[in-house]
Amino acid sequence: MIFSNQYRLRKIRIGSCLALLFICSSCETFFKKKEEKVVVARVGDAYLYEEDLVPLLRTNVLKQDSASFVTNYINNWASRQILLSKAKINLPEEKLAEFEGLVNDYRTDLYTRAYKEALIQQGQDTTVSATQLRRFYEKEKENFKLKEKVVQIRFIELPKQFLNKEAVIEKLKRFNSDDKRYLDSIGVQFKKLNFNDSIWVSAARVIDEIPPLTYENQDRYLKKSQFFELQDSIGVYLAKVTGTLGVNDIAPFLYIEPTIKQVLLNRRKLNYIRKLETEIIDEAIKEKEFEVYGKDD
Repeated sequence: MIFSNQYRLRKIRIGSCLALLFICSSCETFFKKKEEKVVVARVGDAYLYEEDLVPLLRTNVLKQDSASFVTNYINNWASRQILLSKAKINLPEEKLAEFEGLVNDYRTDLYTRAYKEALIQQGQDTTVSATQLRRFYEKEKENFKLKEKVVQIRFIELPKQFLNKEAVIEKLKRFNSDDKRYLDSIGVQFKKLNFNDSIWVSAARVIDEIPPLTYENQDRYLKKSQFFELQDSIGVYLAKVTGTLGVNDIAPFLYIEPTIKQVLLNRRKLNYIRKLETEIIDEAIKEKEFEVYGKDD
């Protein structure tokens, strides 16, 4: 009996200690100061907090500009919240249900699209070999017809007061190895230059680089083997056209190469997504996470 009372007493003491520890722990949690968000504005049950505004303010904005920006943002936020609350009250139930469905669909699309893109970045091979590019071009070249004029051109823009213009013209026209070395050696005196006449560029880009050249007079100057000199108040423009292709001509491989690479990558991406979706469903069925119930089930 004595042992029984001692055991009971010991249990009471242990219980009391545990209760005291629990109370102290609760008090510590209770009295711990809770960081409260600073409220900036309220519309009904919706609150705008100071921390919501911090990312919107740029460090280089003047103080008065910041104040004006914050005021406008708060007013716009309030306007949206008020309109939203009134819409929920005044719009028909079926319209609200329709919108809620659209919102849920959009949210689902955002999540699934982001997840797919993450998986694609991890698993998709983005390497496209030169052989693959060339093979696809040869097979599909009839589908790659130009929608704009393209040219091969070498070009120099000189300052108006440039003294040795005739020598530059002669070497730009002939353009042998000695001429290239000479033009490269004095290239710092040119305002602009392009000696790589093996690449194809759009006529529109050339027109942007040479202001006296226009869409109206381009046919006069942008002709194969044509050399031309134009000038305006800014400078003198010298150019030798080495090749031209027009609208509906088959696009040169080098010109269309970036587009071909993107087409191949897009196709590979679509195939990867189809495979990924199939594997996800198969795995879900295997793990019994996905089931389809028939009418008799």
